[in-house]
Amino acid sequence: MFVRPHAQRTILTLFIWLCVIHLLQPAGWNLKKEYLPAGWLCLVCGASENQKLPPNFRKLAKDAYTPDVIAASDCMLGKIGYGTFSEALAYKLPFVFVRRDYFNEEPFLRNMLEYYQGGIEMIRRDFLTGRWIPYLERAISLKPCYQGGSNGGEVAACILQDTAVGKHYASDKFSGARRLQDAIVLGYQLQRAVGKDICIPYWYSLAANELSLHTALPTIETSKTTSITEVCTEDFEILHGDIHGLSDTASFLKSLARLDASYDSGKNTKCQMRERVAAAALFNWEEEIFVARAPGRLDVMGGIADYSGSLVLQMPIREACHVAVQKNDPSKQKLWKHVQARQHIDGQGPKPILQIVSFGSELSNRGPTFDMDLSDFLQGEQPISYKKAKEYFARDPAQKWAAYVAGTILVLMRELGVHFENSISIVVSSAVPEGKGVSSSAAVEVASMSAIAASHGLNIAPRDLAYFVKRHVENHIVGAPCGVMDQMASVCGEANKLLAMVCQPAEVLGLVEIPSHIQFWGIDSGIRHSVGGADYGSVRIGTFLGRKMIKSMASEISSYSLANGNSDWQVCAMNSDEMEKDGRELLEVEASLDYLCNLSPHRYEAVFAKKLPEYITGEAFMEKYVDHEDSVTVIDQRRNYAVRASTRHPIMRTSVSRLVLL
Repeated sequence: MFVRPHAQRTILTLFIWLCVIHLLQPAGWNLKKEYLPAGWLCLVCGASENQKLPPNFRKLAKDAYTPDVIAASDCMLGKIGYGTFSEALAYKLPFVFVRRDYFNEEPFLRNMLEYYQGGIEMIRRDFLTGRWIPYLERAISLKPCYQGGSNGGEVAACILQDTAVGKHYASDKFSGARRLQDAIVLGYQLQRAVGKDICIPYWYSLAANELSLHTALPTIETSKTTSITEVCTEDFEILHGDIHGLSDTASFLKSLARLDASYDSGKNTKCQMRERVAAAALFNWEEEIFVARAPGRLDVMGGIADYSGSLVLQMPIREACHVAVQKNDPSKQKLWKHVQARQHIDGQGPKPILQIVSFGSELSNRGPTFDMDLSDFLQGEQPISYKKAKEYFARDPAQKWAAYVAGTILVLMRELGVHFENSISIVVSSAVPEGKGVSSSAAVEVASMSAIAASHGLNIAPRDLAYFVKRHVENHIVGAPCGVMDQMASVCGEANKLLAMVCQPAEVLGLVEIPSHIQFWGIDSGIRHSVGGADYGSVRIGTFLGRKMIKSMASEISSYSLANGNSDWQVCAMNSDEMEKDGRELLEVEASLDYLCNLSPHRYEAVFAKKLPEYITGEAFMEKYVDHEDSVTVIDQRRNYAVRASTRHPIMRTSVSRLVLL
């Protein structure tokens, strides 16, 4: 046990739960002396017996009573869990934590820890590379202020006991207390009484209101004689462009102005949203800031078949993503403290840095900020590959979201040869619901590239911009196998109109006026949607397997007929439709089929439908066909793919779409 001496301490003690964060560690990762500030001693819990530690790291015995060791320490480093969280609050111990993947309770615990000024988040990249010093030094300056009880075990025991014996009665069998009670007595005696429902703590309600967890922007109120633009320009000057009467854009600009005011006043309440604090210190408010808006979209017709070349109708929705971008000379760029420390450790002086703040991060448990050296996108003098960029962003799931924003910079470097010599600061605020099938990711990508391009004087055609972010950001860097429909709708769509487009790859037919007596509604099914999910990807793969099989069959039939004459060709045909005068020409076209939607339903049913298998394993397909000719998906040889249904859907759906438009 380590005891805190009464005299002024000359050694600061860090307690680290190595066993808790072992999943973060790549093979060959070891603790190093330089990870700690001078005069610090680290007490390591959970180190393996044969693990060698530097002299300023001390291995604790297996039977060490960790609560006493934690109480005697000056700081703790680990991942948030109920135990570490409770000890940090009870002992008023600063807690430097690394975000925990797929732990649903983490946002709740993290908010409470930060509300009581007891926690600092360390970016996983900095943890693995040993850049601990700025976080530890900042942690020591914290003044944890939790004054509540520390007898949680006793309280929990009383709740369990009272609930089990049915101390209070209530008829609502779906209440939290009732379910708890049923779980306790299940298998012994089912009690029909409940204890008191557990309420949301007051501090969490306060934090939810203060932090604006629903990312709702302030409402702009105008009088009959005052326009939205006039209200906005009270706080800033619009140098170029117009807000086009959009209240959400006006609200976003007002929120930026409020960040400037809060930064100048130095206000920083203990429950103020972290991303707003980070954003307030991000911009040089006397310099230009470029703002772009991109809406989500409602898929009215043709959606799932866009990667098969379908005809689609898409409608932009009211909800949109706003992105604010500012570029600055590296020597004048405002940097977060841990970024400053990183540059100081590297000893190379100011260099171009990318810093991003994402509002509303708590809704999806992602990190609210992201930063990187722009040189990370370079290998020598050339931009890195998209594959390496995908691996770069995949290292930390909590910050993988940054690929949608930062990935646009790499695309501009690779596709347009842009050299980024200045630092870039970005704020992202999106009201497009995530995981609801209304293209939240496309809105972020389009708004990000639009704002970054504008800030660097680039004029990119709408179709090219949509294709850049779809093909390279979404498909290659993020790794989501979507088509181009979402991005095109966000770039080219107009309010109260349907965008008609043939996705081959992105040919706009025009805008269809929506009659005044017709309205479209999007209803939330409650089922989360993701183009990066397994179901979406497996259906897409099944579609491309079917296309490859159809091309192969058409080629085989055509070659056989040429080699053996028409009579033999007729023998190999499945029905009389293959004996049409132009049958051979059709087969030649089908042998090089680019998009399934170009195959007519009649032709599909007559020649190919019965020859396609219902299902096929990835291994069986690759043995015969080698590749499915889709660069954005990878076949899992162990998986069974639905081929016939996946292939039939885009062919039949496009036929219906054409009939509707006619």
